[in-house]
Amino acid sequence: MKFAAIDIGSNAIRLIFMTVYETIDGPVYKKSSFMRLPIRLGDDVFKHGKISSEKRKKLLSALKGFKYLIDSGDVNQYRACATSAMRDAKNGQEIIKEIKKDCNLEIEIISGKEEAEIIFSNRFVDLLDAEKEYLYVDVGGGSTEMIVFSGDHIQELASFNIGTVRILNDAVKNDEWKRMISWLKATVEECHIDMVIGSGGNITKLFKLSKAKREIIRLISENQLQEIRDELAQYSAKRRVEIFRLNTDRADVIVPAADIFLKVLKATDTSKIFVPKVGLVDGIVRKMYRQHKMAQKNKEAKNA
Repeated sequence: MKFAAIDIGSNAIRLIFMTVYETIDGPVYKKSSFMRLPIRLGDDVFKHGKISSEKRKKLLSALKGFKYLIDSGDVNQYRACATSAMRDAKNGQEIIKEIKKDCNLEIEIISGKEEAEIIFSNRFVDLLDAEKEYLYVDVGGGSTEMIVFSGDHIQELASFNIGTVRILNDAVKNDEWKRMISWLKATVEECHIDMVIGSGGNITKLFKLSKAKREIIRLISENQLQEIRDELAQYSAKRRVEIFRLNTDRADVIVPAADIFLKVLKATDTSKIFVPKVGLVDGIVRKMYRQHKMAQKNKEAKNA
C-alpha cells in the first residue's frame, strides 16, 4: 500500500510518499520520496496576522504541484495537515477553501494537541524502556508540542506558541515562555522524566553537526548541544550557509531551535536528547495506515 502526506508548516511545506509492506512481524514503512519547499508562511502570519497574496500564490502553486504528484503516484490515500501559521492566520479558512477549489486538495487545520498526537504515533517508542517516563518535544516554526509518556500511554500533552520563525519575528510573548517553563516544572514534579526526545529538522541537523556519537539510539548531550549552538551563533545566517552547508531557511532558525531545547533541558533537569528520525509527515502516514486497517477489519466483520 502507498500513502502520501502533506505538512503545511510555518517554515516549510513537505510532501512524503511512503509504501507500507505488510509482513508477519508487522507493517514496514519505506519512504519512497520526499519534497520540502521553504515557503515560510510564518513570516507573514506572525508579523501581520494573515498570509500575504505573494505567499498565497506560492502556496497554491506548490500544492497544485503536490496534487499532480499524488494523482500520478498511485496512492491508496493521502492526508494534508496545516499547523501553527495556518491556525493563526486570519485568512486561513479562506485560503483552505481556495486550495480546495483550485487544487482539488483537502486540507485540515489541526490543533497543536492533535499535531502532538500525530507525531507521537511514530513508533520510536519501541526503542525505549516501557517502564520509564519521557518528554517528547517537537519544535516547529510556529509552535512547540510536548508530550509526557511511558510506553504507549500519554500522561500529559501541551502545545505552546513558541517556534523558531515566531522568535525571529519577535512574536513570542513573555507570558508564553513563562507558561511553557511553568508547565515543564509542574510536569517534572508529577513525573520522573528520564530523557527528552527531540523532533524536527533543526534538532536533527544540530545532532549531525555536533560531536555526538552515531549510534542506534541517537543521543546529543546538553553540553554538545550548547557547544554547537554557540559555534553557530558566532556567525551570521549567511556565513552559516557557507561554513556549515545549511539551507538558507535552516541557517537562521537553527539557533533559536537550539535555545528552545536548551530551555527544556534546564527546566526538566535532564542532560540528553534522543533524536529519532521522525516527523509530522511520518506520523500522518502511520495514522492513515492504522485507520485503513481498522476500516478494512470493520468491513470484513460486517460481511462475515
